[in-house]
Amino acid sequence: MAKIKSGKPKIKPKKSNVQFGNILYQKRKRVARVTINRPELRNALNSATREELAIAIEDAWTDDKIGVIVLTGAGDRAFSAGGDLSWIVDPKKKVDAKFMLVHYRLANAMRNCGKPIIARVNGYCVGGGNELNMLCDLTIASENSIFAQAGPLVGSAPIWYGIQQLQHSVGDKKAREIVYLCNRYTAQEAMDMGWINKVVPKEKLDEEVDAWCQRLLQMSPQSLRIAKFQINFASDMAHAQITHGLELARFFMKAPEMVEGATAFLEKRKPDFWKVK
Repeated sequence: MAKIKSGKPKIKPKKSNVQFGNILYQKRKRVARVTINRPELRNALNSATREELAIAIEDAWTDDKIGVIVLTGAGDRAFSAGGDLSWIVDPKKKVDAKFMLVHYRLANAMRNCGKPIIARVNGYCVGGGNELNMLCDLTIASENSIFAQAGPLVGSAPIWYGIQQLQHSVGDKKAREIVYLCNRYTAQEAMDMGWINKVVPKEKLDEEVDAWCQRLLQMSPQSLRIAKFQINFASDMAHAQITHGLELARFFMKAPEMVEGATAFLEKRKPDFWKVK
């Protein structure tokens, strides 16, 4: 008589058929690694990149074989230096519905997937790049990393989880300092503020990230999911604030002050916001 095998059938996770142009995506040994792959632009974020990040994280979210997600940037210069400002100065491009949608979609995937997301930071983590970092659960950075918000320098404001999450991490007064003055902070300074979790030498970054992944994989996935949702509860109350902020972005993104800020950034000069009043 043939033996009947017991237990659940082994089901291989479905592979994504999406062809990514702005990110790299790999799944191995229960860890999903998502890499912003625009090193020539210091991994600047545009709508296409945000959409691809959302698709990858959603795929990891729905894959029961994945327990941890690592988010990073390609190259040695930046995790992400912020939003891609080139479209701001292009009069043919608009702050359209897709711009809004990809912000909501990516934030929803990162906040609600129930799996820990580790930001692996090497280099600049600035502006929209830091907002992406703030959406991660944990942050490990190399000692050469730089953290900052840059909104008011270019006529913008970090309304996509930058302002809101910084308040929870560093406190109200320090969050105001970071956002208002747009100063740059070392990784050690960021860790001392509670902005990030750990700083290691550059050559030890991958080793440390891997160690944290393995530690997390020893934990109950259900418990981690519950803990993530409960920790998120207070800042989830800021959802209306996020929505309000993104709607305001539809007005200030193409306003004269931001056009001047983006133009100055691309021309590598200081902006003169007072001339466009």
